[in-house]
Amino acid sequence: MDRELAMEIVRVTEAAAIASAQWMGRGKKNEADHAATNAMRKMFDSVNMAGTVVIGEGELDEAPMLYIGEKLGTGMGPEVDIAVDPLEGTTIVAKGHNNAMAVIAVADKGTLLHAPDMYMEKIAVGRKAAGKINIDDPIEKTIEIVAEANNKRIQDLTVIIQERDRHQEIIDRVRAKGARVILFGDGDVGASIATAFPNTGVDLFVGIGGAPEGVISAVALKCLGGDMQARLVPQSIEEEERCIHMGLHNPRQLLTLDDLVSGDDAIFAATGVSSGELLQGVRFLGGDLVETDSIVMRSKTKTVRFIKAHHHMEHKPHLIFV
Repeated sequence: MDRELAMEIVRVTEAAAIASAQWMGRGKKNEADHAATNAMRKMFDSVNMAGTVVIGEGELDEAPMLYIGEKLGTGMGPEVDIAVDPLEGTTIVAKGHNNAMAVIAVADKGTLLHAPDMYMEKIAVGRKAAGKINIDDPIEKTIEIVAEANNKRIQDLTVIIQERDRHQEIIDRVRAKGARVILFGDGDVGASIATAFPNTGVDLFVGIGGAPEGVISAVALKCLGGDMQARLVPQSIEEEERCIHMGLHNPRQLLTLDDLVSGDDAIFAATGVSSGELLQGVRFLGGDLVETDSIVMRSKTKTVRFIKAHHHMEHKPHLIFV
């Protein structure tokens, strides 16, 4: 892929973030999601690539979704797989909470797992513990391994887990082991990649969440030198058949980082919609001036860039939705 593509992808996440941030705290998650999706699609039209959505907002050709199989870009340039989450955290934005982002992952054609929209069991760590985790290990053993890798006492180790009833047992076991726990509501892409940034204080991510978010997170972790393992959790015969139809002959097989994103060249970009540990949210500074905070990284070079940008909305009327 061309290195310039990384900056073009950031322009797309910036547009989605600005569009959706206008719905912050208004209690309308669908409107926020539609604004992000429409802005993302319009910006993709100007990017020189021949992209195909392999993970998107839906599995059918149905506007305003960025649906699986949709073609994006000018059709000129590299052929790539695209995984999108125009607004990771629709409920977050509706309620005015933290850690909402607009997110995109791009990789060479044929290298992203075509994960259906279903549950996925996931475990993620940063660079120091990469290659040392196993999703089938008891959580107590994993905590010991990650603590040793990160040169921490168990009581200083921090595990981030989504606050859901399905996770109560694992939360109890982590606490019983003596590790620290951070619970989050929505947005498991941001939670999983926090393990790869020492300044967040997060060492280990575990739990069951969305499969599409798992693949997007895997791209980011590959760029950051972290690690991830996963396993799909079909809830019905129909979901198992969908896995097989999308190319996974054994729907319950263990998926390594290289299974989730098999190539050595991938790009991850995200722009904060509301502020979190990793990124600041969109800030409306008065007049027509808007500030965004983004991150973009590439697995081939392991380069990570943080980008703060000022946008004059007078020149971007297509992003004004409210």
